[in-house]
Amino acid sequence: MKHEAPALRVAMVSEHASPLAALGGPDAGGQNVYVAQLARHLVGRGHEVTVYTRRDDPALAPTVTTRDGFKVVHVPAGPPAPVPKDELPAHMPEFGRHLARAWATAPPDLVHAHFWMSGTAALAGARDRSIPVVQTFHALGTVKRRYQGSDDTSPPERIETEARVGRTCRRVLATCSDEVGELLAMGIDRSHVRVVPCGVDTTHFAPVPGAAARQPDDHPKRLLAVGRLVPRKGFDRAIRALAGIPDAELLIAGGPEEPLLFDDPEAHRLRKVAEEHGVSERVRLLGAVSHDAMPALMSSADLVLSLPRYEPFGIVPLEAMACRTPVVATAVGGHLDTVVDGVTGVLVPPVDDHGLDRVIRSLLDDPARLARLGAAGRERALDRYTWDRVAEGVAAVYDGLLSVPELSGVAR
Repeated sequence: MKHEAPALRVAMVSEHASPLAALGGPDAGGQNVYVAQLARHLVGRGHEVTVYTRRDDPALAPTVTTRDGFKVVHVPAGPPAPVPKDELPAHMPEFGRHLARAWATAPPDLVHAHFWMSGTAALAGARDRSIPVVQTFHALGTVKRRYQGSDDTSPPERIETEARVGRTCRRVLATCSDEVGELLAMGIDRSHVRVVPCGVDTTHFAPVPGAAARQPDDHPKRLLAVGRLVPRKGFDRAIRALAGIPDAELLIAGGPEEPLLFDDPEAHRLRKVAEEHGVSERVRLLGAVSHDAMPALMSSADLVLSLPRYEPFGIVPLEAMACRTPVVATAVGGHLDTVVDGVTGVLVPPVDDHGLDRVIRSLLDDPARLARLGAAGRERALDRYTWDRVAEGVAAVYDGLLSVPELSGVAR
């Protein structure tokens, strides 16, 4: 369905997360999907979308028009090679100057920046043309610093810069209600914050018939955990809980390709945890699982475990719900919005693992309850979290921003 309001020229800035990137790398994941899906669905609503991302390969064409109808501009900022995300701030002034030159002759109606570094470049590029900037942080430095402490590798200026970007732009799009509290604590005016969640492709992530057709007498119950192989994802918590669930297996999907897992430090740590708890034979590290194969894998699981110690939004529970697979998730970040405790899954504390095995066992022992939770999860994903709904919410923020003059002193 076409957008009823006038079509907009939307510039998206996503400095490290290209919508064209192959997923699974250290800096390629949920933000790439978000930018690609939002751009695609905004085009479907009649808008003109151009995504600006950093050129990290000399072979990349300056501009690419995707089959979905949006353009991707590869901005020359820094070397045309991969650069670790934490080293990119030094190249944002150059990125911003490129945007200013491009928008001097063909200004967009508004700019939507993704991640804090993109916000600095977008504001610099938009300043002289008074183009309104909308900011989505995707993750906040305050949260990362709180949970990672001295292990946080973010640039030291990140937190201060995020606060400045949030106060300077015209709107901040939070992806969950938990993020709103963080933004207010940073000194960002509540009147400039809107909540629009991340989405899930409910056509791709859908129940796969026959995927769960296993003989219960011959096969254990299947638990599945999905995500990057990093300590904060809490895969070790799932392994420890498995010790109290003798009739279950745990599959962990994520990280490098399976042959490379032997050199992965987190995979080595998880294997050691499994050995210490006597469950090595029931834990399988699958390595990277393709996007195409993930719905069948999720559909094959009796329960998906998403147990991060913190999570800005958390797309895995949504993907599982869309596949009609119930979830046990920690009560953090976006999980508090997406997972309805006792209705689409169960929320557990983010730190205390006491009784986690009993929670999981009680669900596995009640197939009828699992079926109810799964059905309710699929219904919730279809009702609230399709990309059409997300694009509708974002477009409404754009329209409200452009139709109502700003009376405050924030930058235009």
